[in-house]
Amino acid sequence: MCCAFETLLEINKAAIKKHDLMFLEATIINHVFCLFKLCLFLLFDETKLVTTAGRSYINSKASTMHFKDRIRRAGALVHFLFLPQDIHARQEGLRSLVIKYYLANLATKNTCCYFPLSIMKDFQRKYDALIIGFGKGGKTLAAFLAKEGWQVAVIEQSPLMYGGTCINIACIPTKSLVHSAETKMPYSDAISEKIRLVTLLRQRNFEMVDQFPNATVITGTASFLSPRQISVRLADTGEEVIMESERIIVNTGAKPVIPQIPGMQESQRIFTSTTLLEVTQLPEQLVIIGAGYIALEFASMYAQFGSTVTLLNRSPTFLPNEDPEIAEAVMKILIAKGIRIELGAKVDKIIPGDADADTVVYHQAETQKEIRAAAILVATGRQPNTESLNLAAAGVQHDNRGFILVNEHLQTNVPNIWAIGDVNGGPQFTYISLDDFRVLRSQLSQFQPHTVLDRKNVASALFITPPLAQVGLREHEAIAQGYRIKVASLPVATSTRAQILKETEGVFKAVVDADTNKILGCTLLCVNSSELINLVQLAMHAGLDYTVLRDTIYTHPSMSESLNDLFAKI
Repeated sequence: MCCAFETLLEINKAAIKKHDLMFLEATIINHVFCLFKLCLFLLFDETKLVTTAGRSYINSKASTMHFKDRIRRAGALVHFLFLPQDIHARQEGLRSLVIKYYLANLATKNTCCYFPLSIMKDFQRKYDALIIGFGKGGKTLAAFLAKEGWQVAVIEQSPLMYGGTCINIACIPTKSLVHSAETKMPYSDAISEKIRLVTLLRQRNFEMVDQFPNATVITGTASFLSPRQISVRLADTGEEVIMESERIIVNTGAKPVIPQIPGMQESQRIFTSTTLLEVTQLPEQLVIIGAGYIALEFASMYAQFGSTVTLLNRSPTFLPNEDPEIAEAVMKILIAKGIRIELGAKVDKIIPGDADADTVVYHQAETQKEIRAAAILVATGRQPNTESLNLAAAGVQHDNRGFILVNEHLQTNVPNIWAIGDVNGGPQFTYISLDDFRVLRSQLSQFQPHTVLDRKNVASALFITPPLAQVGLREHEAIAQGYRIKVASLPVATSTRAQILKETEGVFKAVVDADTNKILGCTLLCVNSSELINLVQLAMHAGLDYTVLRDTIYTHPSMSESLNDLFAKI
């Protein structure tokens, strides 16, 4: 065992930089002996001693993993320390274990010391493609190009964002909490489940890129020096490294807009959609400034968890893009959950309060009002993450909000630089970022041509309970575009499946071209609508008459068979 330990140290002294030995001494050496004890005891099947060593390891400062996970990790150590293999294999084995350990601990912010990000792969000065940001489109492109044999680097500011916005601070954690709220899981347990899921996906997404020898994840902040050259300030050492490529893809995403409201800087109760997800104690009173998709999703799930929720909507109209009866139905559902919706409410100031709550001061018309808040969620829009990129050095143009301007190929005005995902100002959906990957794939490989102009009838879903899903034109939009239309609507309560699930709130609505029988649009406010809408979208893409959905044989009882009844009303 001592020989094995000495071998481990020798391997890593030769394999990593001098400053990384601090990490070995701080994180590995101080508890790896316990792991080695576990390995030894496992080899000799000394159950009692395993338990003792395991307890010692579990109680160590650096430990957050479950005992069973530690036993599994010990087995892995046995594998790469004791089985015949070359030094490189052993080095990679340790590297893999250390990275997995670190990413697991990020979720609880319980890492006991600094992580040597240089234990990642050695990086080069020149790559076939440099991707700035670890979002959906970027990571998928990196894995694809690496598989094609390209030398690729993905540069991400923080290991907490490996995998991008969606899995870490947006779609996945929020939808996990929505589901937990719907199943009446206690809030603290829901937060734990969210952490488990995000940790799993963060690790999986890192490995999605890192599995390729020619793909490198670099943790640091990138900024342009020229159209083909960037500077990266490494997160672990602060060292500045110059890299270059003939192809640079910006995939840095977006972040919440923080309005200038008096008292907001002094308040300790201001949250964004990112920071509120980190709160482990359910706020008793939640005030939400804004009434868009993010605001409504948080309102719905926090109300279901048990918070008293108030929405302050600056607009006098609720969900102005929806048809009036759909907006009215959504508002009715939210109010039934106990959510207070204040329309035409303009926030004047935040008054920091005592240990329990702040006071939000707002006015409607000429009337000033106040409301107490244990937490204040600011959900007033999103802005691009471009401030550190130094776009001017590359000559890249952006609009007055900072979003990078692109053509239908997602190229900027500088031909060798592309911008994908939320940073280019397109629809801020993960599946749009994935399609951005397809647009670039068609340019960088032999796939058939594909541009953003090919996108037709992109569906969307608002994950309140029940969810609101929509595709194509709404009734008022079809009329405005000059179509002669037929419209059908149907209460969700008519669905047998909805009755079985005891989820009878909502409405089905379809809009059809009276001249061609083609489906122009569909809105579904019902349980499982985020799945059902894809069936309608597929029919629209295929150019099918509405009668196909009307006459298709569906399973019973199912939500999809409601399409029989809905389109029969045309």
